[in-house]
Amino acid sequence: MTLQTAYERPHTSAELPITPSEPRRGHTGPRRPRTGGVWKPLGLTMLIPFFLATVMGLAYLGAFHQPAPHHLPVAVVGSSPQTLVFAQTLKNESGEELDVRTVPDAATARQLITDRQIYAAYAPGQDAATLLVSSAASETTANIAQKVFLPIAYQQHLPLKIDDVVPAGEHDSTGQGLFFLLVALSIGGYASAIPISGHMGRFRLAGRFGLAAGAGAVVAGLGLIIAGPIYHIIDASIWGSWLISWLYVSAIVLLGMGLHPMLRHWTTPVLTLLFVALNFTSSGGIFVPEVQPGLFAGLSTFWNGNAWLHAVQTIAYFPGQAIGLDLLMLALWLVPGALLLVLTHIWSVRKTRLADENASVGELDEAGAA
Repeated sequence: MTLQTAYERPHTSAELPITPSEPRRGHTGPRRPRTGGVWKPLGLTMLIPFFLATVMGLAYLGAFHQPAPHHLPVAVVGSSPQTLVFAQTLKNESGEELDVRTVPDAATARQLITDRQIYAAYAPGQDAATLLVSSAASETTANIAQKVFLPIAYQQHLPLKIDDVVPAGEHDSTGQGLFFLLVALSIGGYASAIPISGHMGRFRLAGRFGLAAGAGAVVAGLGLIIAGPIYHIIDASIWGSWLISWLYVSAIVLLGMGLHPMLRHWTTPVLTLLFVALNFTSSGGIFVPEVQPGLFAGLSTFWNGNAWLHAVQTIAYFPGQAIGLDLLMLALWLVPGALLLVLTHIWSVRKTRLADENASVGELDEAGAA
């Protein structure tokens, strides 16, 4: 009987050859992959949350950690010599904290508060003092005014009464319901821009503008349904508030769509910087610019969150006052997003044309070689 080689003999279970897929003797499991190539992509990915943590911390703590009046406009009611001396003394002692004026009577003070030219008016009397404020204009500023004038009334041995000239709505006890609606609209706006950007290559330029306008209309509608019929924060001028909100949200969506082809996965952090970190802090929804640091007070003069809040606040609580400047500011915020959308569309068309031309040249070369 001839001997068979190892490759010719059938193998038994005890004689199966070791294959490369089986662990070598002394190893208890599969070999672990090297981790050296993991750290760089992981570090680059973690830059985004680190960036957001830094930006949000700097913005929110910088804007809200120590509110203090800076030229806060207030008034003292009365025209007697004693009142004039008191007002001048208050102005001198407060320095740059308060801009103090005198008004002849409480009716004038109430009108100035209604017109949002001053935030508070102090009216000392024989038996008591009255502080006129407006929680609809700013609940936190009304509280700051109380902290300013309560010690003064105490020194004058006068009990202090609070007269809320224009109160916030019945279902908005904190006076900040509109600010939280602004939060919802802003997040809905920039969150809509990202998925739309992923599909806008299938649409012509006009279609892309239509997508932005449609997303803005839906987000604004959802926000106003929640703030209106559901929670009754806005009970009047729902359609006017919706139009203003549509303008606001559409600008955010357009800007996100315009930035996405350039920034890619950094689009969301940049939009968060623009419309959360800088927008919410400068909107005046928590603290008005007159009690914030200079950076955020300066941003409020042209940032779209402040324009939206002032416009909607006007039609909700101060009807009849002008909002033309707010609408102009909101309209101007449409411009950079629209320009970016057009430019990135032109760039993508040119890039596609060059790719097609290169492909055609390559096909001709291959045909000539054949």
